Amino acid sequence: MVVACGTDKGTSVKHTAQQAPPQPTFKSVFNKRFTEVRRAFSSGYSFADNGYQIEPNWKLAFTSDTTVNIWNPKRKVFVDDPVTFDHDSVFNVAWAWLRLKKLTKDSIRFQVLQVRNKVIENDKSVVFMTLYADDYIRNVLHRDPASMQQFTHADTAFIQKKSAAANADLNKAFSARQSVQLTPASNLISVQRVPADTTELQPDMPPIDYMLPEFNITINKAYEDFHYAFSAWVDAKGNIIFRKSVDSIEPEFQASYLKAMKGIVDGYLKAYLKVTPGSTLGIPHSSIIILNVTGRQ
Repeated sequence: MVVACGTDKGTSVKHTAQQAPPQPTFKSVFNKRFTEVRRAFSSGYSFADNGYQIEPNWKLAFTSDTTVNIWNPKRKVFVDDPVTFDHDSVFNVAWAWLRLKKLTKDSIRFQVLQVRNKVIENDKSVVFMTLYADDYIRNVLHRDPASMQQFTHADTAFIQKKSAAANADLNKAFSARQSVQLTPASNLISVQRVPADTTELQPDMPPIDYMLPEFNITINKAYEDFHYAFSAWVDAKGNIIFRKSVDSIEPEFQASYLKAMKGIVDGYLKAYLKVTPGSTLGIPHSSIIILNVTGRQ
């Protein structure tokens, strides 16, 4: 995730007044193509504890100290964007605030900065990007740049451990990168995935709809007309387990409402749906979904 939160692109961030060091320059790598090969949290993993995944997807060349030719994943095209030096080793590059940590002829390392009200939030600036020169990847490592953007063995071990914990205890469920899939197994039920709002996402941010997938479900020929919204666990075997209501319920109605929602899950949904559990790195595990269920007589 590369973001510049709560501040306008190109505006200066605050810092303590002191003797300014020489301004860093990208002159040694002007017009050299770089590909991001690793994006990770300070933990060293590409996954946060809640399952959020960050992916390396930057491809760029600094054509000067004030311009970068960068791949825009949303537009699927290279664009020229501004590079603005702020202070120390802090730059605004295209749509992101970054701190230059290392620069050689073959590699660049950035720290992604979270900025709010022109102030760097150091405790939230926990993502690091590593880019290699394309010619270094091809001629020294003898790899294709795209093949470098792979998960590490540490990432896999991390997800294996989290999946084992989530499968043993539903309360440790986490978001699945490959979301739960609900497929009608009867013509009496219809399912529609609710699309996520991506209007505020930066161009290189991964989709967020997998973090808490939401579905609208309609059941025809139900015992009565009803509508309930609730969350549910889906375990590694594809079983749906009622979790809790999304809406607040008056105390006097709680028992009957919860009984009705559990009955819908254990009756209609288990009978009418084919469920594919969520998985991450090919490993099935428990995760949470939101269900908006409408019944029609």
